[in-house]
Amino acid sequence: MPKVPMTVAGAETLRAELSELKTVQRPKISKAIADAREHGDLKENAEYHAAREQQSFCEGRITEIEAKLSESEIIDISKIEPTGKVIFGTTVTLYNLETDESVSYQIVGEDEADVAAGKISVVSPIARAIMGKPGGEEVVIKVPAGEVQYEIEKIEHI
Repeated sequence: MPKVPMTVAGAETLRAELSELKTVQRPKISKAIADAREHGDLKENAEYHAAREQQSFCEGRITEIEAKLSESEIIDISKIEPTGKVIFGTTVTLYNLETDESVSYQIVGEDEADVAAGKISVVSPIARAIMGKPGGEEVVIKVPAGEVQYEIEKIEHI
């Protein structure tokens, strides 16, 4: 199975969440389960069932994060020599030829995508349309509202 690309920042975010889950949340949930057990009959003990549900969610998320990290290829764009072409991890400024407005996006892994923060998935329509293209090239990107014509204004390795 091919490795899934992930930026250094994306991997650090997942590692921080994993650490929080293992060192803070897991012990807190274990204590809540132990406290709830002391209240007696477990069949009708809402606190116990809620804590067990939290435990199940926490363990599932830990497993999910560990799998994502083990299946990913962490790419540090700052260590890749600029080629003048759009590649995974680059921050690209696109100039909309119809509205005369510019927008910047960093191309990131699927789990890292956050359009509001200027991060788009490598498999998004915009990223697929500009991958491998050089600065200055015009591209037509198919979006739900139709087609938009952009010029690749700037490509940064940041």
